[in-house]
Amino acid sequence: MMNSYLMMKENNEKENQDKQRSVFFGQTEIIYVVNFCERTTLAIHVYPDGKVMVDAPISANEQAIAGKVKKRAPWIFKQKLKFESYPPALSQRQYVSGETHRYLGRQYRLKVVEGKNESVKLLHGHLFIESNNPENRSRVKALLQQWYRLRARVVFSERYDFCTQEVAKVGIEHGQSIQLRFMPKRWGSCTGKGNIILNPELIAAPKDCIDYVITHELCHLKESNHSQAFYKLLTTVMKDWELRRKRLNEMVEVRFV
Repeated sequence: MMNSYLMMKENNEKENQDKQRSVFFGQTEIIYVVNFCERTTLAIHVYPDGKVMVDAPISANEQAIAGKVKKRAPWIFKQKLKFESYPPALSQRQYVSGETHRYLGRQYRLKVVEGKNESVKLLHGHLFIESNNPENRSRVKALLQQWYRLRARVVFSERYDFCTQEVAKVGIEHGQSIQLRFMPKRWGSCTGKGNIILNPELIAAPKDCIDYVITHELCHLKESNHSQAFYKLLTTVMKDWELRRKRLNEMVEVRFV
């Protein structure tokens, strides 16, 4: 009986998470989804596909969330217009020879070959993927994804060390290591407990764009939401962050998930 109750409770919570809400700002409806999670403040995100996501404390009530969304409506519209100006999304990846993939801002063509070694190597302007079943695109994708993660761990650690030195100049300290997680909508995240999480796919971007994402998340340690104070702090640390963000959004998109 207790197990049935818990299952019902979990299903209700999931349905509540996936449920779309909306508010009107003038004559315009803003549709959004709420992600209730372990955090103390409320944050609003607008994604390139136009979707609006609200990260809210578990204890937050619907009325307060709706009020926050309505208050931030001008900013939400501005973000949507910005994303609409970007080039259209690329076609679905096929993970076959000849297809191009980015690494640190440069494009490399895939060369998928049959072999005993399950490996990925960057050689002479190509990404060579060796697989015992090169026709299995899911396996080729998994190998490339694993390679991205390994390279990301090395490069992100290097850039993280640099960025922590920069934010230390404005009194921000972070004594934890970064975490990697493939995320469908984000390049990075800063949790309520101060954990910095980066999407391994960010390794496709140039290093200056990687620095932007890391610095952005580190600034959240001092300013938890995207307020004027946050952007003032970010500008103090990185004066050209807007150009870096624009370059990132125009050049690279989340592809694996």
